[in-house]
Amino acid sequence: MANSDLLQRSLAAVWHPCTQMKQHAAASEALPLIPIARGKGVWLYDFDGRRYLDGISSWWVNLFGHGHPRINAALREQLDELEHVILAGFTHRPVVELSERLAGLTGGALGHCFYASDGASATEIALKMSFHSWHNRGRRGKDTFLCLAGSYHGETVGALAVTDVPLFKDAYAPLIRPAQTVPTPDARLAMDGEAPVDVARRAAAALASHLEAHHERIAALIVEPLIQCASGMAMYDPEYLRLARELCDHYEVHLICDEIAVGCGRTGTFFAHEQAGIRPDFLCLSKGISGGYLPLSIVMTTDAVYDCFYDDSTSRGFLHSHSYTGNALACRAALATLDIFADDQVLVANRVLAEHLATCLSPLAAHPRVRHLRQRGMIAAFDVHTDDPQFSQRFYRQALAHEVLLRPIGNTVYFMPPYVIDNEECTFLATRAMAALDAALPT
Repeated sequence: MANSDLLQRSLAAVWHPCTQMKQHAAASEALPLIPIARGKGVWLYDFDGRRYLDGISSWWVNLFGHGHPRINAALREQLDELEHVILAGFTHRPVVELSERLAGLTGGALGHCFYASDGASATEIALKMSFHSWHNRGRRGKDTFLCLAGSYHGETVGALAVTDVPLFKDAYAPLIRPAQTVPTPDARLAMDGEAPVDVARRAAAALASHLEAHHERIAALIVEPLIQCASGMAMYDPEYLRLARELCDHYEVHLICDEIAVGCGRTGTFFAHEQAGIRPDFLCLSKGISGGYLPLSIVMTTDAVYDCFYDDSTSRGFLHSHSYTGNALACRAALATLDIFADDQVLVANRVLAEHLATCLSPLAAHPRVRHLRQRGMIAAFDVHTDDPQFSQRFYRQALAHEVLLRPIGNTVYFMPPYVIDNEECTFLATRAMAALDAALPT
């Protein structure tokens, strides 16, 4: 099969996500559609023999490279045992073992796991659980949510309520029950003489004022710990999370940590919130938890929340489900992913790898158009000073031409490669990104 064969069939039959399909049209060069034949390690290969270094882990999900032999083997073994069974009234070994191991990673603080298929679904579950738990406690006035400016928590209607990115939200405004918004601790907002921790404290002071005035109605504050990804990889100091936890405790507001993108080692610790020395009331996981193999999301919560639903009355239970809840294959992929973390000391190795990635990317700081080169763990980003509204598409096309998959968010170019990238591939990624940047900018 050639690229052109599958390309035409896909354009005729597949509605691609997060895309204006006209830009993929055969007569358009605005946004090329790339048919992929296979993947191995950090590389993707098309049907015509071209390769692309997957610098964004295929939308942030692929932790250990494409076609990882240990995850492959685990899935083959699971296929011979059980592919799926209804989780209402039944259970199975992979979902029990995964729940136990995840709870163990929180020291037992978040001992109850509820399963879904994707990040937005996890957000919906956490919001519903928070609201319903307050309802079950007789606190029926707690029916609104609080999020950060620039937040992103998914694109279903409930998740859009706590998303503050107009591109995703504005078209559906009549369907949405909007949340309240407080200032972001984005370190790029530092004023002269301020350090990132000062920005965090300033944002936390605004949070304190808001909670003092409105806490009786607020069920939960939802945050993306340390990095607000979809709003341009906005990185912030852990001090904000520490102060937010104190404020939520004081004002009786749940804290939801959305670690769908930043969990599973991306920021340097397995859970990003660990860097602030806190635990949330709800923790949302997805993307990398299955190694990038199968759709899976998890909401973890406390005994206190769980106990609000434990009752003789069915109406007080959490009546949320989908057909593939706790899918055995997806849970087995997640268990294999956790095995790799444990056996290969991934977090230790990633610290060394992150330092090398920083060294490779450091020449970009001297580029006259680059602003705010930044990194936390295995996520790095920089902003490009340009008024070109087509910069994102220009850079994306040039990156593909230079054999790397990098997909900017507006004027922010970011790097989120699989953890198996080696030193030579890091150098390749950085040098090709620089070449793509120069080619994308007008002379």
